[in-house]
Amino acid sequence: MEETHSNIRVSVVEDNHFIRMALEQILINSEGYDVMAVYGSGEEAVDKMPGEIPDVVLMDINMGKMSGIEAVRIIKEKCPSIKFMMCTVYEDDEKIFDALAAGASGYILKKTKPAKLVAAIRDLYDGGAPMSGQIASRVVASFRKKEESKGAALLEGLSAREHEILE
Repeated sequence: MEETHSNIRVSVVEDNHFIRMALEQILINSEGYDVMAVYGSGEEAVDKMPGEIPDVVLMDINMGKMSGIEAVRIIKEKCPSIKFMMCTVYEDDEKIFDALAAGASGYILKKTKPAKLVAAIRDLYDGGAPMSGQIASRVVASFRKKEESKGAALLEGLSAREHEILE
């Protein structure tokens, strides 16, 4: 007996009308995806999304009064099953880590080609943590820096005798 898979229910939160419509069209024209809702602000998403519960949300970061990061934090608390993919132009470490800490599981750039975007949504839905290549590199580099600084901090706390023994 063949197993049937239902379409992935996706919502889009993006304040730029043209980008919002482009993302919606990409999803409408891709097999296996249903657009549940499109929102023009974080506030609107926070207000309406808990009643709709999509599988995946494409979330912009920089939007009006409420950032996408703040919206993810609030919605994730109410609806922990929703998977969030940040879809943004921001590549800086602070935004990446703030978004992941808020509850996002994926982070892609708006310049991502449509085929990679829909594949990333599928990957997120299936339990992955998709990130644009540039973003993944920044995450890895940040962890390396963090581990190096931990090692340096440990060495700084050693006594002269402990340093002598290590030598």
